[in-house]
Amino acid sequence: MLIAGIDYSLCGPAICVYRGEITDTFSFNKCKFYYLTDTKKYAKTFLSNIHGSVFEEYNHDCERYDTISAWAADVCYGCEQVGLEGYAYGAKGRVFHIAENTGILKYKFFQNNIPVEVITPSEVKKRACGKGNANKADMHSAFQRETSHNLAKIITPDKTGVTNPVSDIVDAYFVCKCLYDNIKYTMI
Repeated sequence: MLIAGIDYSLCGPAICVYRGEITDTFSFNKCKFYYLTDTKKYAKTFLSNIHGSVFEEYNHDCERYDTISAWAADVCYGCEQVGLEGYAYGAKGRVFHIAENTGILKYKFFQNNIPVEVITPSEVKKRACGKGNANKADMHSAFQRETSHNLAKIITPDKTGVTNPVSDIVDAYFVCKCLYDNIKYTMI
């Protein structure tokens, strides 16, 4: 089984790709992570399975949407299914830009016959932390308990609190885990 969980955004998209059997236990060691960042010092490999890259230059919003979605489609090439974290309905700011960007990604998956399951942010948080309104620190704590990896110390040791790209990687992991659980549940 090859599936992916995506925390998709304009500023810090992250993808968790899981390779294993449905009979396996979902684990960090069976995942590879990919993310985009504007900060060059975070654009490298951590723990051998977390790979960061710098955003490509762009001249127009449509060009940005195309390059981000092309990157995500390339990472997910060969996946049997993709889980995509849904929109945060209380979001403010560039919500239409986010929707346009996500629409292009969904279209690319449609063209490549990759099914997409949209998983609500509250479902991701509830499965990770037991509550649908968990914050970034709660999610990171749940990730650390489950994987024994403190990504904040490993990737962003100069930051206080949980910031990008760490929070994006954590979200992508739990989106992928939700998709895995959903697939496993339907097969029982």
